[in-house]
Order: sequence, then structure tokens, then C-alpha cells
Amino acid sequence: MRCVIARFPFDLSKSGVVASMKGVKPEPIVGESVQIGRRHFPVKQVGEVITRQDRRDFSAQEVIRAMTRLGFTCHDLAEPAPARVLTPLQSASALLGTPAPAPA
Repeated sequence: MRCVIARFPFDLSKSGVVASMKGVKPEPIVGESVQIGRRHFPVKQVGEVITRQDRRDFSAQEVIRAMTRLGFTCHDLAEPAPARVLTPLQSASALLGTPAPAPA
């Protein structure tokens, strides 16, 4: 599929993007992300790898638009981990605190 990123046309395919990102370690996600396989990558990292351009040359929205058209799942912001729900016993234990060590 023909996509324009940073005013340059690219012929991208889903399998080509997957192959390009194979072996690339995902950077920490602080903004938009793309799910490629089971891994989540920052949008700018994906754009840099598939276009071989500097990240400052294109916007995240250009990459999101291209990845969405190719069928990848894109996420707007890094979603926080769900808060851990404590059982009643764990809540009571947390309120009571830990026992003090016995004097020697």
C-alpha cells in the first residue's frame, strides 16, 4: 500500500512492517503506540525504522494513519496499569501493618 510519510511516498505492506520490526527492542512508551505482533512500539520508533528517516522529519499522526490503514492496532496514550484490587484479608493486613521484630 502506498503511504506518504514526511512528504515521501512509501510502498508498505503489513508483512514488510512486521519483518522490519523483527528483532527491534521496543522503547518505553510515553505517548502513542502501535501493536505489532504481541509487542507495543512507540509510533515514532516504528516510523524511524520503516522510513529510515529521523523522527523529527515526520509526525506521529502520519505513522498512525499509515499503520491503521495497514491493519495494525494503534493506541493514543500509554494506558496505566490497572490498580490492584485487594481482598478483604489483604486490606485488613495492610491496615494493621507488619509486626515489629521481637526484642532480643
